[in-house]
Amino acid sequence: MLAPLHVEFVKLKRSLALVVALLAPGLIALFTFFNALRMKTPGSWDVWLTSSAGIWAFFMLPMSVTALTALVAHMEHGPRTWDHLRALPVPRWRLYAAKAVGVLALVALMSVAVPTLSWAALQAGSAIQPGIRPTGVVDWGHQAGVLGRMYLAALMLIAIQLWVALRFHSFVPALSVGIGGTFFAVVATSAKQGVFLPWQMPVNMLASEPWRVQTALGLGCVGGLAVLVLMLVSLSRREVR
Repeated sequence: MLAPLHVEFVKLKRSLALVVALLAPGLIALFTFFNALRMKTPGSWDVWLTSSAGIWAFFMLPMSVTALTALVAHMEHGPRTWDHLRALPVPRWRLYAAKAVGVLALVALMSVAVPTLSWAALQAGSAIQPGIRPTGVVDWGHQAGVLGRMYLAALMLIAIQLWVALRFHSFVPALSVGIGGTFFAVVATSAKQGVFLPWQMPVNMLASEPWRVQTALGLGCVGGLAVLVLMLVSLSRREVR
């Protein structure tokens, strides 16, 4: 398993995947920076960083996963290298598992970058306008817990998007699923049934109702692992077109 993982991470380093992984957190940080400069009074660190986490979970996470999975899949679809890879003396499931691990690692990197870059943006804004420096102290443990739960709740979303991206040679199905899922997640934010929509599960980690948090976290994490296993079994048994 180590050899496919090594090859996959070498491919990711040579692709635009890292750029995509830093773009979304960077845009959130940029928005936070300019938004802070508009403020007349300072807010707390908790409010600012929770707001960044909300933007991440609500929109940037599902759209970033859509773009990232399409890019990772296209690294093989584009040059049509799947036939070569499947001819190697390596169990097929390991090839797809390496793809999944690579995507999960990049999403984890983005999850860490969101509060880190937002913190840096607020520090930069405070250097320009000292009067808007956030109050209190940064509770990094709390922020790590929030982003960690969002990551686990997003596992089903990631698994579905990766499965579609790997299954179809064209990137259109993956983009369509991602855009459609994000659209319905946005318009159905307040709907109780929205907690069962994979694209809305991460943002439910900020819900005030405990049942929404627990339901979305349980379904997103356990369901995501189940979908990943099904993806490995399905793709290993059939040709990708």
